[in-house]
Amino acid sequence: MLKVKSVLYILIAICGLAVCMFLGAKFIRFLNENRVLKEMVLALEADSRIAEVLVSSLKYDEETCKTLTTIKFLEYDKNNNPLEPKYFTFPGNIIQFQSLVARFDDIHIKRKDSLKGRSAYIFWKVFMLDGNKTVEYEITKAYQIPGGYKIDRGKSAFEEQIWRKFWEYALSPESAKKKGIKNVQIEAPGSMFIPGTLYTLVIEHDGGIRIDVKPLPNILKGESIPR
Repeated sequence: MLKVKSVLYILIAICGLAVCMFLGAKFIRFLNENRVLKEMVLALEADSRIAEVLVSSLKYDEETCKTLTTIKFLEYDKNNNPLEPKYFTFPGNIIQFQSLVARFDDIHIKRKDSLKGRSAYIFWKVFMLDGNKTVEYEITKAYQIPGGYKIDRGKSAFEEQIWRKFWEYALSPESAKKKGIKNVQIEAPGSMFIPGTLYTLVIEHDGGIRIDVKPLPNILKGESIPR
């Protein structure tokens, strides 16, 4: 009888320990997700996303009899630090930038109220319309965390889950409607891009893109600046 009781006590103790470990793991996960969420909120606090664009080279293509325009696209993160520059080449210079804006209001995550009213402003694509010869590049790949929004704590499954939901709602009007997303819109303004000019792209708080144009400072004209 004593042996049976001893075994029973041991089993109860093991079960109790397992429950404590389970609850402890859930609590740690909850704390970690809260920290991730707070950092994501901070990344979304900026009223605008900013990028700068300039023509980095012109090259005449004898085969197509067109001038190839290469632009340098430099986006800045929430702290105004530059991201890795991207270069895009087009057989012309009437170029458009496409942005995507969507609110996080009803994405079902813990502490979703922390993201209520926040919006993600993303430079999505850059393209040149030319019928069936339209040239298009992705700036931000769908279903990935956009540059400038990634939090500085390594890989996070919870963060990736939230962004997958964001893309699902942003690219599916029906899903967005069911979840009560207030605003999903695409903007695609363009300009004629010419050398010697700095183009500043600003995604404003309401989601619209503004392109500011000004000449490069005279001191930079004719110079090749070493990196």
